[in-house]
Amino acid sequence: MKQNDIKDLSLADKGKLRIDWAEREMPVLRLIKTRFEKEKPLKGIRLGACLHVTAETANLMKTLKSGGAEVFLCASNPLSTQDDVAASLVKHDEIPVFAIKGEDSKTYFSHLNSVLEACPQITMDDGADLVAQLHKLKIKNYELRINNAKYEIQNTNGNWEFYGSSEETTTGVIRLKAMEKDGALKIPVIAVNDSDTKHLFDNRFGTGQSTIDGLLRATNILIAGKIIAICGFGFCGRGLADRARGMGARVLICETDSIKALEAVMMGFEVAQVMDAVQVADIVITVTGDKHVIDEKHFKAAKDGIIIANSGHFNVEINLDALAKMSKSKRKVREFVDEYQIQNTKYDIRNTKKIYILGEGRLLNLAAAEGHPASVMDMSFANQALAAEWIFKNRGKLQNKVYRLPVEMDQEIAELKLKAMGISHDALTAEQKKYLESWKEGT
Repeated sequence: MKQNDIKDLSLADKGKLRIDWAEREMPVLRLIKTRFEKEKPLKGIRLGACLHVTAETANLMKTLKSGGAEVFLCASNPLSTQDDVAASLVKHDEIPVFAIKGEDSKTYFSHLNSVLEACPQITMDDGADLVAQLHKLKIKNYELRINNAKYEIQNTNGNWEFYGSSEETTTGVIRLKAMEKDGALKIPVIAVNDSDTKHLFDNRFGTGQSTIDGLLRATNILIAGKIIAICGFGFCGRGLADRARGMGARVLICETDSIKALEAVMMGFEVAQVMDAVQVADIVITVTGDKHVIDEKHFKAAKDGIIIANSGHFNVEINLDALAKMSKSKRKVREFVDEYQIQNTKYDIRNTKKIYILGEGRLLNLAAAEGHPASVMDMSFANQALAAEWIFKNRGKLQNKVYRLPVEMDQEIAELKLKAMGISHDALTAEQKKYLESWKEGT
């Protein structure tokens, strides 16, 4: 097994400064790290993580190591890796990292396998790629054979006891619940994304701000006065819509769920079908987690000069293969901006129109910016750290299904965050609590 695979170890000192800066804005994770250092709740555990290799993730890895875990990390997205952060984790924290910004698909999957070759007993995922690879594992002498009683994965060198995994994203949770429904899920998984302190804050405030950040860094355009179409009105879409409107954009919402579409209307947004939106929008951003939200027919109908980006987890939301086949030419006009020229058959076959794709259709906030602010990831990664501890404490008791982290832990994270912010709040009196819990009390 390789010890690590990173771009350049000499970047380590620069990466350490970045990690230390992020740590300032992560007080909840700091408190958990302090407890972990004393209690060592993960002592002796091998933990494999497939996450965005950023400064915020580095602080999570250091927290898990403080808890006694032997940690291995690979990237969950080829374009999100901060190479200096990867170098710092290897040099200063002695954590094996397998991630290089811009790595090709073959390298990406080899890095997943490098983490799995360490035989992790707990895994941590962002998009469920590591768990998916675990379920079809057949590398070198390893083959996945799980005993439902003990969750053992056997290899030629003996037994590899596996306890469970945790998942960070909406997209990953959707995949895992589909696996559970089909009877294909062979391990217990904690849906960290379902915690209120994760999706209510990370998805809404984190994605909302960081996607706008990526858009501005990639294009340097003025948001005010632009028509921005947002495909998907989940927590990510709502956060993005709020911030785009706050910067003066006219916002269109494209949604397949009638309740969410109605909610968008009641919040003062315009709702339109994708086909209609692309004909008037200056910018289209997908945040659905689904495939080919922007497809060949939309490229044909789109107005000249449209900018298209994605802030859903995978790059499948935009059908880039279809766009490439339609294109007469493609060139990179800015660091994160590719210009495609396609035949404009709608008006005049002699003319072409330009379509601009940001960040190769990958997560815009990480491909062109630095991802969520550290203060948001503080809560998300607090959930991940506590999920690892909970999986280990409940090892052997969990079924092959998707669990939510206990609500008490969710509330604990919220309390710690409020305390770190210097904010106090009311508590129910004994009388009030008794009244709410009793069906006999009158009005």
